[in-house]
Formats: sequence, C-alpha cells, structure tokens
Amino acid sequence: MNQQNNCDVLIIGSGAAGLTLALHLAKNADVVILSKGSLNEGSTYYAQGGIAAVFDENDSIEAHISDTLIAGAGLCNESAVRYTAENAKACLHWLIDQGVNFDKEENSLGEQKYHLTREGGHSHRRILHAADATGKVIQTTLAQRVKQHSRIRLFERYNAIDLICEKKSASADSKNINAENTNSENNKKQCIGAYIWNRNSEKVESIYAQKTILATGGASKVYQYTSNPDVASGDGIAMAWRAGCRVANMEFNQFHPTCLFHAEAGTFLLTEALRGEGAKLRRPDGSRFMPAFDKRAELAPRDIVARAIDFEMKRLGVDCMYLDISHKSSDFIKQHFPTIYQRTKDLGIDITKQPMPVVPAAHYTCGGVMIDQHGRTDIHQLYAIGEMAYTGLHGANRLASNSLLECLVYARAAALEISESLEQNNCFKKLPRWDESRVTDSDEEVVIQHNWHELRLFMWDYVGIVRTTKRLERALHRVELLQQEIQDYYQNFRVSNNLLELRNLVQVAELIIRCALDRKESRGLHYTLDFPETLAEAKPTILTARSVAQGDVNKTLTPNADDLIER
Repeated sequence: MNQQNNCDVLIIGSGAAGLTLALHLAKNADVVILSKGSLNEGSTYYAQGGIAAVFDENDSIEAHISDTLIAGAGLCNESAVRYTAENAKACLHWLIDQGVNFDKEENSLGEQKYHLTREGGHSHRRILHAADATGKVIQTTLAQRVKQHSRIRLFERYNAIDLICEKKSASADSKNINAENTNSENNKKQCIGAYIWNRNSEKVESIYAQKTILATGGASKVYQYTSNPDVASGDGIAMAWRAGCRVANMEFNQFHPTCLFHAEAGTFLLTEALRGEGAKLRRPDGSRFMPAFDKRAELAPRDIVARAIDFEMKRLGVDCMYLDISHKSSDFIKQHFPTIYQRTKDLGIDITKQPMPVVPAAHYTCGGVMIDQHGRTDIHQLYAIGEMAYTGLHGANRLASNSLLECLVYARAAALEISESLEQNNCFKKLPRWDESRVTDSDEEVVIQHNWHELRLFMWDYVGIVRTTKRLERALHRVELLQQEIQDYYQNFRVSNNLLELRNLVQVAELIIRCALDRKESRGLHYTLDFPETLAEAKPTILTARSVAQGDVNKTLTPNADDLIER
C-alpha cells in the first residue's frame, strides 16, 4: 500500500511562482511544496537579468503595456498585459518586503534610487535587478522564508507523476474557464491530488489536496541546446494535458540569443542586460550585423536577434557569433556583471578586453496550460501559474524580464482566489492505490538514454529557430514512434526520474509540433520558410485533448467518486 499524504494546498514546483504562492497562502492553509530536486534547483535560480516594472517617473504603465504588445507580435491578450503591468509595482514591493535587495544608485540629488537597466524591446529603463544574479537572490530569499514557515512542508526530491481527478460534486464552485471549454467532460472533473515518486526511497506515494497548483516551469529541455537547468522538462504541462486541460501557443519557444559558446561552459546564459548596457554583436571578423536586421539593432526583441545570429552563422558557416562589451570600462563591467566576468574569466575569456562567443539556445516556453486571470484551469480545483501557464501575457514572443514578473503577479492572483474558496476543516479522502503489481525493475536503461538523445536532437534540427512543414511532419512521425515505445516501457517497468521526464518531454514535444503545424504563418518566435508572411488576423493556437488523437497514456485510471472513501 502506497503512503498517502494530506494537505490543504499542494504546490507542484518550487520556483518564484510556487514559493510566492505558498507564502501568500500559508496564513490560512497547510501547504505542501513539491520540489523535483533541491529547493533552489530551478530556472528562477539561474535567471540573471531582472524584473520589469515601472519605477522611473519618466516611464509609464502604458509604455510597459505597449512594449509588451509590440514584442508579442499581435498575439498578446491585452487584458492580461494590462493586469500584469498595473500590478507589477505592488508585487515588486512585496518581494522587497520579503528581503530581496535590488541594486540601488545615488542620483544627482544624493538620493538612493533603484538602479534600472534596459533590455531588448523596452522603451525605457525599467528592469530592477540584483547585479547579474537576480534570480538567485529572489530564489534564496523566498526559500529561506518558506523554510521558516510552520505551515509549509517541503517535499524535496519528489517527482509528480500524474494528477488524480474525480467527478465534481454538485456543490462544487464552477467559477472557472470550463464555461468556455467545448469539452463538457472537463466540467464534471475536479482534481484531488497527485501521485508522486519519492526519489529518496524510490517509492510511489500519493497526496490528497483540496487545491492543487502546477508551477513546474517550462519545457526547454526538449531541445538539444538550452539555457535551462535539467529540471525544465515540461512536467506540469504534460500532466495537465493528460488530465484533460487545454494548451495554447506551444509553438512559441523563445531561444535566448546569447548563450556562451564554450566546450566547458555547459549552458551558461549571457544576460540581455549586457546588450542593454551597450554590448555589440559582431561577426568573427569584428563587424556588426544587427543594424542590417532591425533599426533597434542589439536592442531588438529576442526572436529577431536569435534569428539574425542563426542566419549569420549559417550564411558564414561558422560555429558562433560574438558579443562584445570590452569598449566599456573594466570597473563598469566588473560592477554590473560580476558573475559573468568571473565565469568567463575562469574559462580563459577576459570580457574587459575580448568578445564572448555566443549561440542561441532554447530558453522560455511562451505557451502552456490555459488559465484565467486567477490561475484556474479547465479542471475544478486545479490551477497553473508561472512559465507553464498560458496567460496571454507573452503572445508570440516574450518581452525580456516579464517572466519573473508574471510569476509574482499570477501567484498573488491565484492566492486571492484560493484563499476565498478554500474550505476550512476539510475532510481528507482516501485516494486510490497506485498499482505496480505487474511491473518490474528495468534492465534496459539504455533505451531511455537513446530515446532521450534522439528526441532532443530532432527537436533542435526540425522544430528549432527556422522551421518548414516537411521538417515538422518528420518530427511528428518520430515523436509518435517514440511515444509508443516509451509507453510500452512505462507500462512494464517501475518509474524512475529519467523515465518520468522523458515521458513528459515526448508529450510536450508532440504539443509543440502540432501547434507549429497548425500555424500557417510566421509570427514572433514561430518562423517557417513555407509561410513566411504574417496573417492579418492574430489568433492563438489552442489544442484540446478531443482534437488530438490520444492513446491510453495514463498508467492509472482516473478514479470515480465511488472509489474514494471519506475518513
């Protein structure tokens, strides 16, 4: 019998979105945070740039909205953009109250003001930052607060396997986006928890929760080259899809233009703030190329810069381009970019004197699970926030430094709704048992490793920065073959971290490819040689489980209400 855990609120994911939500809710609820690795092992920790918000008297919320809409290439939901921009400053002040120290500078009057930097696509300086390690400061600060809270329990080194749903009771609140959903079956479902795999004991457990929130981050690990940590495997998107949630705009994968190209660098990101502070992109011969692609040059949005670098690399047949900030003073570079300076110096590159070799890498998932303004999904009692959620904020391309902001704004919005609808003295339910009586330990781990590498390589080659219909169709065929092979493996062997992540990545890969095939135009981050023009009308790409032929991908059946015993 697998162990059952119980809580009021289950948060799957431990980045900025999950930790922020937990701290907002813990006054009124017993909260469990599920973290796949250690608490700090997520994309938030590695975010260098900062958070966008209007703090300068010469800036305005309308300008922030306009910049976001322009970067989103016509596909942003304007109400989501406005809601985010209008709530940005309050959320940043909350973060400051938690103990996050953003960089300050002295103005001409001798007053201490926040140092604001500028990044691509922004018309003003509005990026608050902590040197070039903003994410690390935010993550460690929030993690410390979470660890000190008596009503928050941390489950570190746990994988979420699948959500557990039941028939929705007649009295259940129906205020969610189900009303807009054409799949009436989802109107009858509610989430009551999840199956989880304890990586320490290597045992499957379950956890009952009145409210379940997915905050697992993006899916950039589906690509061969990515700036993201290993945990970014699209788990929440895949789980929500298998449970019946709609997804949208999965074709828009943001490739960060400037990852360090070095054999020993791993996936080290070179923040966009470098270009915001004057760094220039150069060819191997030292000549600039961005002015030929966009009048904003190095400060153009990321999709334009990434395509320009990719084009120049292919045109010249070279491995990388170069990012040069050596024209700035040595003291300026060391003060504003200490992490980058030290890391590159350790690799033998002195950025005060020489340029940095760079290549684009998969960085951010702009689409995801569809939610409303309160984070509610198509399934009752199931929420999604952060990078894995589709709010409409990013459209066809994310504006720099809007990602951490979205985490804060929608975590607070979800917390307000959850606090109002949370039942006190809720009776826990007995969850259906996880059945592994017919599976064995695997002696063929090589199968997982082979499929893992094959998936990430063909996604990079066929579903990367520049696409064609033929490449996408080829990728879909390969994904369908992998799905069958992985499902056969999943049905016969006990779960492992690599198997669970691969299963989720293959599912997310299918969603990305199907969305890309559905879009018969080039817009923002989706560029196809077969449809290079942009259509006059911008529409999101929405997939429903009913519209995509699905095999039986669930190891355990969704339980009926009769299977649950009150205790």
